Amino acid sequence: MGTLIENLRKGSVPPELDRIAEEERIAVDKLAGGVVAGQIVAPRNTLHQGVKPVGIGTGLRTKVNANIGTSVPCSDMDEELAKLDVAVKAGADAVMDLSTGGDLDLIRRKIVESSPVPLGTVPIYRAAAKAKEERGSVVEMTDDDLFKAIEVQANDGVDFMTIHSGVTWQAIEILRQVGRVADIVSRGGALIIGWMIHNQKENPLYEQFDRLLEIARRFDVTLSLGDGLRPGCLADASDGAQFQELITLGKLAKRAREADVQVMIEGPGHMPLDQIKANVLLEKEICDGAPFYLLG
Repeated sequence: MGTLIENLRKGSVPPELDRIAEEERIAVDKLAGGVVAGQIVAPRNTLHQGVKPVGIGTGLRTKVNANIGTSVPCSDMDEELAKLDVAVKAGADAVMDLSTGGDLDLIRRKIVESSPVPLGTVPIYRAAAKAKEERGSVVEMTDDDLFKAIEVQANDGVDFMTIHSGVTWQAIEILRQVGRVADIVSRGGALIIGWMIHNQKENPLYEQFDRLLEIARRFDVTLSLGDGLRPGCLADASDGAQFQELITLGKLAKRAREADVQVMIEGPGHMPLDQIKANVLLEKEICDGAPFYLLG
């Protein structure tokens, strides 16, 4: 069947792109060109049926994502589906399931089944929880555990995934040198860094990036390359660790596009207003115009 990018390269424009073009009031050939160039993404897993197509990126309206999800002390399925309904009715263009408590697989599958908009996840949350359940500790998670979680969620129909592939030993060393006030505030970033330090190994999501691309390509999952080293307070904004990760993400985004995998970049929050424009421009330059997913 091929990925969206692959089909567009062959001159085949799917009906969902016609719908996006009409809604965005943009010529469909211009929209298709933006997707092929990596400046626009239209997240949609081939197994997720009945999803409203959404375009994200250059020349299109700004989209809003809503986060929902359980926690250990609060994991009611009906409540999560109610949150999904409220988010969609309020106009959310996409939703992320960030659940960390309860039956994570069942919750995710029910949300996928019920979501009329593209759905995203952070697979390391499930992999970490499973490692704790089965081996007693998050740091006992294996490479295979992590990639299995990604594959299972792709097979469940998840449309886009936040993957912290830019957290490397080089970035960690810079983080140690700069000495932050708030250190690491990304849950996914903290999980992968804790695993790396305990096991004294490189991040498998970086080291085995081709393995990730194979899964994403098979299901046409859009990768949202996560910012595990984003600043947690104004004092830490725009430091060397943040930018080192961004440079790595730019290189990985290029590899994703070469594999016909759609990719966007997760961007930092927690920064002074006068630094926002510069950060957006820098991301666009380093990541060749990839859509920027900003945290609000």
